[in-house]
Order: sequence, then structure tokens, then C-alpha cells
Amino acid sequence: MKMVKTARLKAGLFGLLFAVSTVTGTVLAQDSTEPAPGFIGEKGGRGNWPAVAQSRADLRTHTLYRPVSLPAEPLPLLIWGNGGCSDNGLSHDRFLRDIASHGYIVIALGYAWRRPPRKDPAGQEKDATDVAQMSQSVTWAASRTADPVDELYGHINTRRIAVAGHSCGGLQAIKISADPRISTSMIFDSGVYSRPGGRSKIQVSKDELANLHGPIAYFTGGPTDIAHSNAGDDVKRITHVPVFFGWLPVGHGGTFSAPDGGDWAEVAVHWLDWQLKGNRAAGDWFLGKDCGLCRDKRWTVEQFARP
Repeated sequence: MKMVKTARLKAGLFGLLFAVSTVTGTVLAQDSTEPAPGFIGEKGGRGNWPAVAQSRADLRTHTLYRPVSLPAEPLPLLIWGNGGCSDNGLSHDRFLRDIASHGYIVIALGYAWRRPPRKDPAGQEKDATDVAQMSQSVTWAASRTADPVDELYGHINTRRIAVAGHSCGGLQAIKISADPRISTSMIFDSGVYSRPGGRSKIQVSKDELANLHGPIAYFTGGPTDIAHSNAGDDVKRITHVPVFFGWLPVGHGGTFSAPDGGDWAEVAVHWLDWQLKGNRAAGDWFLGKDCGLCRDKRWTVEQFARP
């Protein structure tokens, strides 16, 4: 009887892991073979500049998303943390390509191929990515846009930087948001744990919300999203910077696996267009009681933003 229960438990865990890997739109061709530097997969996105993932020799622990043909003007930068703090840089491929296609450079934590789990010196498994890699992403982008021989020379606006993440990656985003180089933050299906002993190994407390210095938006999958209550508690505590909190009843996986990232990509682009490009029409999606998402019957807006 014990062996049967164990087998069922293993099968259940396998099914859960499979669901997590597919809900975020993982690129199916990804394997454990380290690819040569270059573009990965097909270009895509709903924006004016079809975008693609890229592996670079000088950024192997991260995955770059960018328009195939770069516009003349420097593009704002988004740093992304994956669900589960995983090091699969292609796990949110559809979502991130869509954002990049609207005129953004995106750096996702994680490799463009599968890696074995990381372990600390004591032999214990640890989160596969960490907050330091977000800081490294910003530093790398600044060095590349300043290098006359780099293809990204002059194409990244490092004065306009956003950070975002899903679930555990959202906690990473909250942690790095204190960095003065960060202009704004987006937290998807995440929030600082209201009770000690959360699932991820990243150390972030409610007290650190006071370190936020730029506008922040929370998007969750509603009451069935395991992070929903944590996000709501965060929002109540944030009183010193503009904050938006809205949700769709889609659960913890959001809409990352939908074509071009679905609603999650749409709200992300509008938030970034408002915060990093100064587009007031995009801001109307979030501003005041009559905001665009407030009028959308699919959405529940619990906290609208203020300028």
C-alpha cells in the first residue's frame, strides 16, 4: 500500500512539474545542448518590430529578447525573472518576444538551454537564478550600448529601466527594485510572503517594500492564484509610490502560454509604454476610477494608479 501511495505521489509531482513548464510557453526545441550564439526560434510579437530571442557569447547565463531590426532610437530595457526563479531563459518566450516587438530590449535570467539544478556548497539545491543576475543584466546592457563595436551600440536607453518577474521571479523583481537604476516594476502572480517559510529560497521581507522608489504594478490570476493574497497585502502596505493592482480569474500561470503572451503581455506593454516612454494614452489603462482596465468587465481592479 505504501509503494502505491509513493508511486501516485511521484506521478502527481511529475504532472505538476510538467504543467508548470508548459503553462509559461516553454520553447519545445530547448534541450541540454549549448547553442551557438545567435538568434533562437522564429521572430514574433504583435508590435511594429518583430522580435526574437538571442543567445550571446558574453551573456550566456541570460537570454536576450530584441527586435530583429533595431529602431534608430535607443530602446528602454526590461529585466525579467522567471517563475520558480528557474534558469530557463526561454520559459516565457511568447510573452517576452511580444514585449520586445513593441520597442524594448529584454534580458531574461537563465540560459537558452537546459541546465542541471544548482547546489550550494553544502550540497543543497538552491534557486537556479538570483537577484545579483538582475543587477548584472543592467551593468551588461550599459557596457554594450556604450561599445562602438557592439551591435547594440547606442540602442539601449539605460536611463529607462523596468524590472519584472513571475512568481519567484516577481520576488526577485521586488528585491532589486530598490536599485536606483530601476524606474518601475511589474509583479506577476507574486507578492512577498505574508507568512514565513515561503516556497522559494530568496530572502525578501515586507519591510523591504518601503525601499521602492518608482511606480509598481501587480497583476495576479485572482483568488485561485496562490500569490493573490500576498500581492494584496503588499499593495496595502505601499503608500509612498504609485501602485496598481488588478486581476483576471486565470490562476497562477497567468496568460504566458497564450499566443503572444495574451493579456499579461498586453498590460505589460501598456504599463511600460506609460512608465518608460511617457505615453499618456497607455497610462489611461491604469489611471483613476475610470481606467481602461476598470471598464473591462473581465478585470477586477482593486487599486488604481495615480500619476
